[in-house]
Amino acid sequence: MNFFETAIILPCAGEQLVGVLSAPVRPAEIGVVVIVGGPQYRAGSHRQFLLLARRLAGEGYAVFRFDYRGMGDSTGEVRNFERVGDDIAAAIEAFQAASPNVAKIVLWGLCDGASAALLYWHARRDERISGMCLLNPWVRSEATLARTQVKHYYGQRSLQREFWLKLFHGEVHVFASIGGLLHKLRLSAAAGKSNGELVPFQTRMAGALRAFPGKATLVLSGRDYTAKEFLECARADPEWAAALGNSNVRQHEIPDADHTFSTKQWRGEVEQVTLRLLHELSERPCDAS
Repeated sequence: MNFFETAIILPCAGEQLVGVLSAPVRPAEIGVVVIVGGPQYRAGSHRQFLLLARRLAGEGYAVFRFDYRGMGDSTGEVRNFERVGDDIAAAIEAFQAASPNVAKIVLWGLCDGASAALLYWHARRDERISGMCLLNPWVRSEATLARTQVKHYYGQRSLQREFWLKLFHGEVHVFASIGGLLHKLRLSAAAGKSNGELVPFQTRMAGALRAFPGKATLVLSGRDYTAKEFLECARADPEWAAALGNSNVRQHEIPDADHTFSTKQWRGEVEQVTLRLLHELSERPCDAS
């Protein structure tokens, strides 16, 4: 299907954001807003977001990707993923103004872009959001990182022949390594305990996913520590367990993929998973496999 692309400058809290619309002439009722993970801009690593937008537009769906304030070509001060709610709201407004056919929105985000999507819905309960595609969500805390490292790094390291050869030849500082491991174990034991924050962003994310009435697809890379840390957090937190147990939440793992799905094969699988979600929400026949 033929589609066009156009740059759009949109206002946000006194600043100007730059976005790109990719859309067929008559787009489907549901469209996609791509929320980038930082520090990134609207093209994405290895043109990931650009290629995704063009694939979806070729299948009949309008897509809008944009730069936060302070990123890429947008003006303003740099801000983290917890402070981009106004940017996302401005992008949705500009997207619908440019594509009046689009009544329902899917938020698509990678890493802390996925986190920002959940935090946006948690704060605003925007009824236009009917779906989310969340890739390797960012739930980083010192404690959950420690738990992930203990389980996945130290465990694998102890099984490597190279490690024991270095240890035998004195190339590994034993006491420093043991001290580091014990420190990680102490932090791991603290995972899930309150650090004094009123409501940590991880808790708000889990609450958003649990309460979200639309369809959500969670995509995880098998060879990514951010994804592994997310799973560790989810297994230890009843709120996350309840959210992931919802019938409207689907999980999809790409076993060998890295954090940004950097090969054509992995990118293609992400595109197919996204299309499956869009087809379900638009009640169109799904030929994506």
